Amino acid sequence: MTTRVRRLPLRSRLGLLTAAAVAVAVAAAAVACWLITRDQLMSQFDRSLRQAEVPSTLPQIVNSVGCVDARPTGRVERLGLNPDRTTAQIVLADGTACWVQGERTIDVTDADRAIAAQTGPRRVEVLHDVTSGGTEWRVRTISGLRLGGQPAAITLARPLTEVTDPLRTLALVLALVAGGGVVGAGAAGLLVARAGLRPVERLTHTVEHIARTEDLAVEIPAEGDDEIARLSRSFNAMTAALATSRGRQQQLIADAGHELRTPLTSLRTNIELLARSEDSGRGLPQEQRRELLGSVTAQMTELAALIGDLQELSRPDAAPDRAQLAVVALDGIAERAVRRVRLRAPEVEIAAELAPWYVRAEPAAMERAVVNLLDNAVKFSPAGGRVEVDLGGDGLLRVRDHGPGIPEAELPHVFERFWRSPSARSRPGSGLGLSIVARTVQQAGGTVALRRADGGGTEALLRLPGAPEPPPGSLSAIRGRPWGHGGGRGTESKDMPPSGDGAAHS
Repeated sequence: MTTRVRRLPLRSRLGLLTAAAVAVAVAAAAVACWLITRDQLMSQFDRSLRQAEVPSTLPQIVNSVGCVDARPTGRVERLGLNPDRTTAQIVLADGTACWVQGERTIDVTDADRAIAAQTGPRRVEVLHDVTSGGTEWRVRTISGLRLGGQPAAITLARPLTEVTDPLRTLALVLALVAGGGVVGAGAAGLLVARAGLRPVERLTHTVEHIARTEDLAVEIPAEGDDEIARLSRSFNAMTAALATSRGRQQQLIADAGHELRTPLTSLRTNIELLARSEDSGRGLPQEQRRELLGSVTAQMTELAALIGDLQELSRPDAAPDRAQLAVVALDGIAERAVRRVRLRAPEVEIAAELAPWYVRAEPAAMERAVVNLLDNAVKFSPAGGRVEVDLGGDGLLRVRDHGPGIPEAELPHVFERFWRSPSARSRPGSGLGLSIVARTVQQAGGTVALRRADGGGTEALLRLPGAPEPPPGSLSAIRGRPWGHGGGRGTESKDMPPSGDGAAHS
């Protein structure tokens, strides 16, 4: 049964659950109503029996007439009891019943005989049910009478049909009302479920449409502040994020293809020229051959750098795994980056002043980011120029060149992927270096920005949260080595703020 219910549509299940809940509630209310009504009717019924008074002349009247078991004419008027509702008879201790009032005598029970046998001055009475002549009676038996010198009791009785008939009618009415209520509740439940699930149905159709067509531009109308509206807005935000991600992916592929086309075309041209000279038997002059091979080597180096940058950008944009983070000396990273760039650009002077500063970051990625900042500064520095690198005690790393500088209109685009200034497109590079810097710094919880420097040139400002000293007892005396390496200590520190609190400027 449970399996069959689970196979039903959601609106049908809601309708069934609503009908079942209403059925239970109505049944409970109907049973309670019936029980309360029965108790009230029985209480009133018993009270009417107790309030019936027995005339004090009853024994004399019975003695004058005699004990009979049939109704004589005119007896009722002399007794003064209600002839339409109460039956009366006198019961002797031996079980003899003397008819007093009503249609017929009622069978005498042991309880009646016991009450009739009471001879004490105290009046005793009892209420009990008796079935006589196929009818159930409510009987009140009262002691204290004497008939012909014998102790006797009088019984006043009324048929229980006065209570059971209204109760049967009430049960029938309650059953009809409950049945109608359950049917109505089921129908109302289906209508409410259909109306309430209409937004969910629209959401389902939209999801199916997106899965079928991959059209992420579809939006679900979201009105109000209920759960369905929140779900619709969340779904719209999710599809918008997916559309943005897919757009970025497509743009990355297009930009990567465009950037790869130039070095590949140059490589193909140079290799075809070398191959043609070999096939024709007319070798190129040694100087020209050396230039071609140098060009091929340079193009391959550029391709390798571009592929490395693409691999770096293909990593998820979310924060890296905390297991990859370590507390490192930023001044040590900057010092190693300066040495690497000096070897590649001996024609540019790089002056560095580095104060101790410890940060939590991915060591290799952070070193690559600093190298990219230095490469960018060296690229735009003239031969014999100077690049100044300064890391202050506040954790701000400044990289300043004295080149032509970046126009103000181009500053908002410098961290975009594959974006290159029109004046720098003739220079080597893929346009991905600063994008990698922004991404790495953002994942470390810092900020990075470029601005025009006073007196000309460009200044890069990189700020990372950290501390000027490592935690007490750490094994980071070797500058640039991450905490926790070689000594078994963890990388967590109460002095280091958590990563992920900042965002890179773009």
